Amino acid sequence: MFGRKYTGAMPDPIDPNRADVDVFDYADELIEVPRSHLRLKLSQDEHGLLVTHDEQSMIRCHLTRNGMGVAGFVAQALGVPLPALGEDALARVSTGVVFRALSIARLDLSNEASFVLLERFLEEAAIQRGAAPSQA
Repeated sequence: MFGRKYTGAMPDPIDPNRADVDVFDYADELIEVPRSHLRLKLSQDEHGLLVTHDEQSMIRCHLTRNGMGVAGFVAQALGVPLPALGEDALARVSTGVVFRALSIARLDLSNEASFVLLERFLEEAAIQRGAAPSQA
């Protein structure tokens, strides 16, 4: 398994050395070569949301308030609904969309300035997927 980078603002109350969101090195390696179609699987289990490509972990959003908040935004960027517990959702997106989802996973949502970036990343992901960005 590839090493991981820890991101996220709030430490887990049970394990303070673990962040709300883990972004794995494989995710960064995957977007190094631009591709128009990547098949991603989003799975929700008792630990939170896991995003994988070809059975390789990319993003783990832990079952914390911040972790699952990020999970919802990552799913939105990928253009799929957040799967229910025990279910999966499939996304087929470009590396540009994956880049935006990874950027969202790395945001510190305890910092209000992050929400400006979040809005921008979600809008860019929607445009790249060919969806009309939401007008708020």
